[in-house]
Amino acid sequence: MVRGLLRPKPGIGRKGGLQSTSDSRLLSTAMRDTSGVLRSLQATTPMKFGVLNALPKEVSGTHDYTATNGAAPANGAAPVDDGSLAGHESLEALLEKYLPEKELEQAIRVLHGYNQGKRVGTLPIDENVASTAAALDMDLKAYQFTAAEEEMREPRTVVMGLVQNSIDVPTTEPFKVQKQSLIDKIEKICDMAGESGVQILCLQEAWNMPFAFCTREKRWCEFAEDLETGASMLKIKELAKKWDMVIVTTILERDDVHSSTVWNTAVVVGHNGNVIGKHRKNHIPRVNDFNESTYYMEGNTGHPVFETKYAKIGVNICYGRHHTLNWMGFGLNGAEIVFNPSATVGELSEPMWAIEARNAAINNTYFVGAINRVGTETFENEFTSGDEKPAHHDFGHFYGSSYVASPDASRTPALARNKDGLMIVECDLNIIQQVRDRWGIQMTGRHDMYAKLLARYIQHDFEPQIIRDPQL
Repeated sequence: MVRGLLRPKPGIGRKGGLQSTSDSRLLSTAMRDTSGVLRSLQATTPMKFGVLNALPKEVSGTHDYTATNGAAPANGAAPVDDGSLAGHESLEALLEKYLPEKELEQAIRVLHGYNQGKRVGTLPIDENVASTAAALDMDLKAYQFTAAEEEMREPRTVVMGLVQNSIDVPTTEPFKVQKQSLIDKIEKICDMAGESGVQILCLQEAWNMPFAFCTREKRWCEFAEDLETGASMLKIKELAKKWDMVIVTTILERDDVHSSTVWNTAVVVGHNGNVIGKHRKNHIPRVNDFNESTYYMEGNTGHPVFETKYAKIGVNICYGRHHTLNWMGFGLNGAEIVFNPSATVGELSEPMWAIEARNAAINNTYFVGAINRVGTETFENEFTSGDEKPAHHDFGHFYGSSYVASPDASRTPALARNKDGLMIVECDLNIIQQVRDRWGIQMTGRHDMYAKLLARYIQHDFEPQIIRDPQL
């Protein structure tokens, strides 16, 4: 039986009825009281999760982070970007406000595709979980991908969860304080996911620290930890066992066996709290403020696929989503779901965000969970990155917008651009084979031809196959 998640079929889940926290707006004032809600989530001090994280007042950044909702500060400065999209939490929210229902339906059909001839379905959410999300000012959504009914196979459903989160305390606080605050936050969200019946949960890239790789300050390497005994890993293993849940956690790994080298590593923790295996980030960005090669280099683990209790999963970490063959590697190894835990900002990549994971799901015929960090993180010392911009204190806004894409070209709406969020998605893995049978993308692939081209390309004396117009 699936815990907490209400299904549109009898016999599974518990009572509930909220489709999403943002749709309900939200609950009554009485329901916002966190006392007694989800015993496992009780805290001594009620807390709201924030996404605009200010430094102490004496440290001036590139923005006034104390303003909210885009309102002009009292000193007459320019309005502050609160992370919304023209005052809306997402593109979908903007379209829903301004488009009539008939036009909205066609816009969503083109933008998101149809699953089994209709929009991706929504699922009710346990009211206790929704109440907790409301109290924490989180975006909570639940969706369902279905497959065609078959005569020879029963549905093979799995419930995945995506988590996007901000940091909670200033980056000038002691590292132990910063790290523990995020461990505490993620514990609450993992408990919400567990109560909702999530079977495979993926956290964002470097969830247990600020994304400080813009600074080039080596002190942030202190956040790296052993994959068995680190504080973050111990908590994730505990939560995985508690909820019979597979958890994908991407953190900085301290490889003590090899001279204490640091890696950007995704660890797959099994439902028994055991480490199934790890994947180190294949592609390291060197663009704008993403100075990650100051801290770690390209990984050496290939494209592993992890066979878990619920599904075969791969992890394409962040910048790897820009590399088509990286996606293909996980598909060739048999992945049914590939997660893309990321940290990326609006000015740099937002036009790509809604496209790349969806393309990967179509090209490789698997599900993709695209997870992006959320919030604006500021740092005490200014930095530059060789991109001709003035020295500044922040990356820009991490725009969240996490979503799931299906191999049938449909996708869910996104989580908010400016809130912590949990997305719960039930999918029928039978659709993978159904799409492969229909489209034959893998069957018609010319891998032998591609392999020959790549074998030639990596040679120092490679000559491109160009046929020149003889009239030139």
